[in-house]
Amino acid sequence: MGQITVEKNVGGIEGLCVITPAVHGDSRGYFMETYNGNDMKEAGLDITFVQDNQSMSTKGVLRGLHFQKQFPQTKLVRVIKGSVFDVAVDLRSGSETFGKWFGVELTEENKKQFLIPRGFAHGFLVLSDVAEFCYKCDDFYHPNDEGGLAWNDPSIGIDWASVGITGEYDGTANASGYSLIDGTPLKLSEKDQLWSGLK
Repeated sequence: MGQITVEKNVGGIEGLCVITPAVHGDSRGYFMETYNGNDMKEAGLDITFVQDNQSMSTKGVLRGLHFQKQFPQTKLVRVIKGSVFDVAVDLRSGSETFGKWFGVELTEENKKQFLIPRGFAHGFLVLSDVAEFCYKCDDFYHPNDEGGLAWNDPSIGIDWASVGITGEYDGTANASGYSLIDGTPLKLSEKDQLWSGLK
């Protein structure tokens, strides 16, 4: 090993990992391995990924919180352009940290990756003008199996204010009235504004 540094059980939540790759840079630019199965296995993370996804989003876009019910996915996520605040919520039945969340800023500069095991809801907020987001999944996307949680559910209590979201909770996931501190309106899909809370 040596090409990655793995911080395990971040936020005191079993299974969540923040991975930092080794970056080799000089005056020409840089090189890094974004994924190496042998390094992952040596770190105790033996996962077979079957699908890669990439999205582009603009500032103020919040995607999530998403999960699959019958076909849960492990996700390895990273940002290749811009910056996001990435969040995972533990939904594993019987987990000591059920309902707890952890968030990490992923940027093109820090090149950190966030490993989210099966049994979590996941979402992110775009902090930069544009963000390009990549994620590897160990199961395929099943559109009829998609579930979600309200991004602002007070029973979960994600600290969105720490990354600049301001607004008044009205009991729903509606984005109306929310913005970033620079005035950028919060933008969610219609579907993401209909999710209910955990309780």
